[in-house]
Amino acid sequence: MTVKLNARAFDHARKLAEEGRIVLDDRDEWSEHRPSAADENAYLEENGFNKYARWYLGIDDGMGEDTKGRYKFPYGVFERVHRCGVLSAEVRAGQQKYADIENAAAHLHGLLDGRRAGNR
Repeated sequence: MTVKLNARAFDHARKLAEEGRIVLDDRDEWSEHRPSAADENAYLEENGFNKYARWYLGIDDGMGEDTKGRYKFPYGVFERVHRCGVLSAEVRAGQQKYADIENAAAHLHGLLDGRRAGNR
């Protein structure tokens, strides 16, 4: 099992952040904001795995392409990047020593915090 950065998801998140499609929440809110299994399943049914994959910064290449288990480190809720999701991904990737994912999440964290500072 190798978990690596999903560059397509990172590019998608960066684009959404630049467009202002973000939620500038706090880290501890992710448990309430993260998509439920039912939300994930509904999104998958409507959009397929190709679009689903864009919402996860990590890919586990040991898992089948059309399985939810392949996609790790969610950062948003299918419309917007959530700061709390990015922070959670950054911390968990660091704990699990996935430096490429941690660095990507840290970059997104910086983008979001720059937006947050601009809103004050």
